[in-house]
Order: sequence, then structure tokens, then C-alpha cells
Amino acid sequence: MSAASGAASVRPVSWNGTGPLDGERVLIALGGNAMTAPDGSAAPDAQAAAVEAAMGPVADLVAAGARVALTHGNGPQVGNLLIKNQLAAGVVPPVPLDWCGAQTQATVGVMIMNALERELAARGAARPVSTVVTRTLVNASDPGFAAPAKPIGRYFPEADARRAMARGEVWRPFGERGWRRVVASPEPLEILDADAAATLLDAGHVVVAAGGGGVPVARVDGTLRGVEAVVDKDLAAQLLARRLGASALVIATDVEYAMAGFGTPGARPLRRTTPAELAELAAAGHFAGGSMGPKVEAVRRFVAAGGRRRAAIASLARLGAAVRGEAGTIIEA
Repeated sequence: MSAASGAASVRPVSWNGTGPLDGERVLIALGGNAMTAPDGSAAPDAQAAAVEAAMGPVADLVAAGARVALTHGNGPQVGNLLIKNQLAAGVVPPVPLDWCGAQTQATVGVMIMNALERELAARGAARPVSTVVTRTLVNASDPGFAAPAKPIGRYFPEADARRAMARGEVWRPFGERGWRRVVASPEPLEILDADAAATLLDAGHVVVAAGGGGVPVARVDGTLRGVEAVVDKDLAAQLLARRLGASALVIATDVEYAMAGFGTPGARPLRRTTPAELAELAAAGHFAGGSMGPKVEAVRRFVAAGGRRRAAIASLARLGAAVRGEAGTIIEA
């Protein structure tokens, strides 16, 4: 589904901090770990089992009365498609990266729909679940396009990388592990199909949208065109949460808290914090750019944007408690 962009954002539902979750709009951003087996396996059966397990806590939240929207990572799934591109390049033309994003949004969305509907039915809380294949607007002049740096897909021998580079792709060596493709990761500007997601949410659906950060598109000569890039899922999630009028954004990951000084003797969990404190810690280098950094920046932006909003970074198992402000790293103004 899609809708024209440009409509006014839905106003946030006020968060009262107590009582049931009836009517609360919550956006849950699921990390890639929720979509694969513990060993990282992305085989179909492993993905389906992982999604099934992830939907239990989500179903509990819906059953508690929350109006839930979901977004998700798609790194393993896009990685699989890129390998197919590599192996079959001499037989069928490789598909562009925006196509890979669209395909994996739909695939993961269907897995979530099936699993969540089963979990909701088991709780006597049946709701329709819908997926919106979503585009994310980026700037065609974003500096990331001039210097691609986001690694995607698996490691390959140099000879394979050189063949891919002859087709116009950009690859970089990563030591003994081999070569890896790198692409632009431009700043997300707008979730173009957020209005469709909002309409479904208003109608009582659980909505899956902006998977993998959304399909990246840019305006070229006045029209929208797909671009060879990936959009950070968490940065896109905070944009979507704001457009949907969410009062809470929870980034569900595989750790209990964001950590200040991670990997050092002075490491400490961040239990309750503010956008200002997160900005100071980020500037001091406390959050790795490829892992916790985008999550911290996403929750910081969401809460700093104003309104009575709360965000959390928490483990999937503590999802409900995180929404209530009782678990994980809680961010409030």
C-alpha cells in the first residue's frame, strides 16, 4: 500500500506514565537479530522460527491495548539476495539495491504478519496485521553517495570483488576476511508512505512499515527514483514514529541497556537519561558508529523533537516493561 506524502503529521498521544496501554501508539523497531537464528543463520526455517519467537512480546503489548506499529532490519535478507546477484550474474542480470530492499520488506513483512496473527489469536486478541512496502526519501546530493562506506553482504575473495567492481559496484578490502561491497547510507528525510501506515493504524491494524529503513528513493528531474543505498533502520524508525504520532519508540535489541564506556573498566549501563546527556556521550565517543551509535541517535532525535514522548533501548524480552518505562535505557526530556 502507499499514499501521497506531505499530509500533516498525526499529533502524539500524551503519555501519562501509569495505567493500561489502551490507545497508546507505540513503534517497535526490531533489530536484525530478531529475524535470524542465534547463530546468525538466515535459512528460511531459521528466519521463520526467529520471527515467531519475536512476535510473542509484541502480541503481549497489543493485547495490553497498545496501538502498535513495527519496523525491522533486513541485513541478512538483503545479504542473501546480494549473494544470488553475485552467483547468478552470468545468467540473469543482478537487481539493483532498492529492489532488494523492496523484496525483503515484503518477505519479512509477510513472516511477521503470519506469526503475529497466530500469537494474537492465541491470546484472544485478534487484530488485522498489515504490511506497507515503504519508500524513504533521501537527497540525491547526500555526501554519502560520493564516498560509499556502509558495508553490506558477505566477504568475498578479491577476484570476485574485482568482477563486481567491473559492473560498477564499490568494494573495499577488510583484511584477512576478504572484500566486501560498500554503499551509501544517506540521511533519511521523509517516510513517503507514512500516511498509508497511519490510516491502517487508525483503523485498528497492527502495521509493519519502513522495513530495513525503507526503500531509498531520491527526486531526480522532479520524479522519484530508486538509488543504490541503504537507509539506517533506526534513524528511519524515529521519523516514522513521529509521523504516526507515537508516544513511545522502543528499539528492541539483544542487550538490556545502552552502555557508556562500553568495553572499558568504567563501563556502566544507562538506565534513565535525556537527549542532552546522550548527545554529550555520543560526542565523547561512547557509542560505536556501526552498532549502538545509530540507535542512540534515533532515540535522542525522537524525544528531542518535542511533545510528551518516551523512548527506550531494551531487550526484546523486556518489551512491555520498556514501553512502561520500567526496563532498558529510558530516554525522556
